Amino acid sequence: MAELRPYPFAALIRRLMSDLREGDSVFDLPVRKFYLDPGAVDVSVEMHGIRAGTALGPAAGPQTQMAQNLVLSYLAGCRIMELKTVQINDTLEIPRPCIDMQTIGYNVEWSQELRLQESLDEYVKGAMLIEILLASGLVDIPEGFRDVIYDMSVGYDLEGIKSETVQAFIDGMMDCSAVVERLRGEIPEEFSEFRDLPFRTQLSDTLTLSTFHGCPPDEIEKIMAFLLTEKKLHAIVKLNPTLLGPDRVRELMGETMGYEDVHVPDAAFENDTKWDQAVGFVERLGALAEKHDRSFGVKFSNTLLVNNHKDFFPKAEASMYLSGPPLHVLAMNLVRKFRDHFGDRYAISFSAGIDRNNFADAAAIGLTPITVCSDLLKPGGYSRAGGYHEVLVRRMEAVSASTLGDYVIRAYGLGEQALAQLELPEETRANCVAALSAASDLRIAAGEHYSAWVAAAKLANTNHYVAACTDDARYTLAKNSKAPRKVGKDLALFDCVSCNKCIPVCPNDANFAFAIPLGEQAIVKVQYADGVWTSRDCGPLVVSKKVQYGNFADFCNECGNCDIFCPEDGGPYVVKPRFFGSLADWQEMKDHDGFFLEVAAGRTYARISGTDFLIEEKDGSINYSGEGFAVAFEAGDPVGSLSGKAEGEVDLSYYYISQWIRTAVLEPSSPNYVRHLA
Repeated sequence: MAELRPYPFAALIRRLMSDLREGDSVFDLPVRKFYLDPGAVDVSVEMHGIRAGTALGPAAGPQTQMAQNLVLSYLAGCRIMELKTVQINDTLEIPRPCIDMQTIGYNVEWSQELRLQESLDEYVKGAMLIEILLASGLVDIPEGFRDVIYDMSVGYDLEGIKSETVQAFIDGMMDCSAVVERLRGEIPEEFSEFRDLPFRTQLSDTLTLSTFHGCPPDEIEKIMAFLLTEKKLHAIVKLNPTLLGPDRVRELMGETMGYEDVHVPDAAFENDTKWDQAVGFVERLGALAEKHDRSFGVKFSNTLLVNNHKDFFPKAEASMYLSGPPLHVLAMNLVRKFRDHFGDRYAISFSAGIDRNNFADAAAIGLTPITVCSDLLKPGGYSRAGGYHEVLVRRMEAVSASTLGDYVIRAYGLGEQALAQLELPEETRANCVAALSAASDLRIAAGEHYSAWVAAAKLANTNHYVAACTDDARYTLAKNSKAPRKVGKDLALFDCVSCNKCIPVCPNDANFAFAIPLGEQAIVKVQYADGVWTSRDCGPLVVSKKVQYGNFADFCNECGNCDIFCPEDGGPYVVKPRFFGSLADWQEMKDHDGFFLEVAAGRTYARISGTDFLIEEKDGSINYSGEGFAVAFEAGDPVGSLSGKAEGEVDLSYYYISQWIRTAVLEPSSPNYVRHLA
């Protein structure tokens, strides 16, 4: 089974700078898909009193567990990074595959796949890479859109959170100076100008608590109290969609949206926090946070626990977790229910089915942060995020809103309705109404009452949008039942439809493209008998497409997402050439075909169809060995210069395949992680 492996910081910097200077992409995200500037409008927000360039960010999921994830998110326009949830059990065995985006979204993974110290290192590496990116001057991002927040996420019980290892992680995020200095020393000599950058040493003092499913309400309250008072953190608690209650959840899922085949087990409602219990601890925690001068909020929502009624995940998995379009409707109904009770007293973080078409609506009702996962797992990957801002900016400009506050008031034309809820001096009210009509600055018109006006508009907008999205057909089964197209052809090691989908749909950037010359190679098999080598021609090995695809095993957790969107059957992460970052992993994972390239020594370790080979090249001479044979020959004339011994027939096609792949992947202009390990 594949395991994620952290990539050396020096190699990450080399890859980053090489991509920026030489290529048209960074970590396989095309430059044309970067989102670097929202233009004249100000989309910045505050979270816990800290400024971020925008409310958008990746959720605590597959897009935030490794350093390159954070860089990709940042270049795509995300500025609040909700980091992958960590817990005391950092040796989880997660079922494979674990992500199913065939229609809406399901998963069976829910926590970090790295060790706690590795997670800390990855988050610091990612933040440092972003600072290097900005310092390089190779991307042009205005000051107002640069600010980024890194939000911790931990779970799942108080005992685990109080453990020495989780405490070390939290403390390390609050003061990462030791990690920064260690990594500073790993910056390559050729980029020594970055060694003196004032890297941030407090990566985070904010945290979102992942309560998961079935966490008792008193446990949630104890954890949050500990985080607020003992750790002095600004904190948000993530809550479950089951707070709506069984009747409302089943009504929305079945009658309203048509997901009759999705069953939420009774136990999910019985074990989760009930609405009255949540109201109670929110009141108490809000008061506790205020007493300790901390910021407190809630997040809607966690995924929805449902019965596993599909055949994608291992049969042993009785349950799975629903996300995507239907969760959006459930979570928005929770936002309305929460605001009906609490008004705008507490900040609401949101993550549920966010996409290009509803991000601007989530901003219009004043949610911060607005995080996304499922939509970024679809074709286009991280590049989809730029479209979110394009729609938001267009809608802000359409209503003459230059800031998000003004946009909240103007978004649905409910500014006067919100104004009517406030007790204002008549002159101020008149100024506000006039400013609405004149498309002028609302903050100036409202003066000290501006924040109250925005808060009232949030409530009016919430009722408007939640009613609209609940009745919106695009969240229904009818609009979300079509699986990605398959062409009825099996994937092969070389050549495919070359759709390129497997690269962006991988959240860790494990899949990549490389180029090999078009043409064919005679497949020759040789045999040694009675002191003589003989050969026979077994037909050609044909390569008909220049662009080929590979997989960097260190970043592949076999989630299965590239298989979902590949038009051919078999899965790119299984069939396409796999490259290991270390010889130890290549040797250990004997059930995985793949390659390890020992560049300096000229060695290629290959496993093809379960058979191991070693190729050693020096000055044009080749040593080629495997089970039952060890031969040598000149690279230009393998058959004519053959020597050595073999117990049976030796297939030279594996040598040709390995050499083609090695040459292509190590080509200086080829953007991939294998080359930069050299």
